[in-house]
Amino acid sequence: MQDRPTYHELLAALERFLEDELLPTLEGAARFNTRVAANTLRIIRRELEHEDEQLAAEWAGLDELLGPAERPADGAALHEALHQRNEQLCQRIRSGDVDANPFRAAVLSHVRRTVRDKLLVTNPAWLGEHQS
Repeated sequence: MQDRPTYHELLAALERFLEDELLPTLEGAARFNTRVAANTLRIIRRELEHEDEQLAAEWAGLDELLGPAERPADGAALHEALHQRNEQLCQRIRSGDVDANPFRAAVLSHVRRTVRDKLLVTNPAWLGEHQS
């Protein structure tokens, strides 16, 4: 691990280069693709900044809904376990377990929280425009 520059500093420098130096010199598809690249870097930066806390919150929410389970320490294993647990929740939703009981409110709260966390990474401006 390097002390400086941090991943945040590196990504921010690359974003600035793309938007401030390269983008003004481009037109058409190259300009569009450079904007997409800069936005992708912002998404990656936000993902790195928020991933640990968001994964922990999603796991805790699923523990409340599905019962506690041992949380894998490894990142790839955690992502796979979250996928499997979300599949379990989806199956309960499809089977009607959520339709008409107190479990429904808990599921809706968890889904709203999880979607909001994902939007904070992919498109935080949307949340500012559509707060509810």
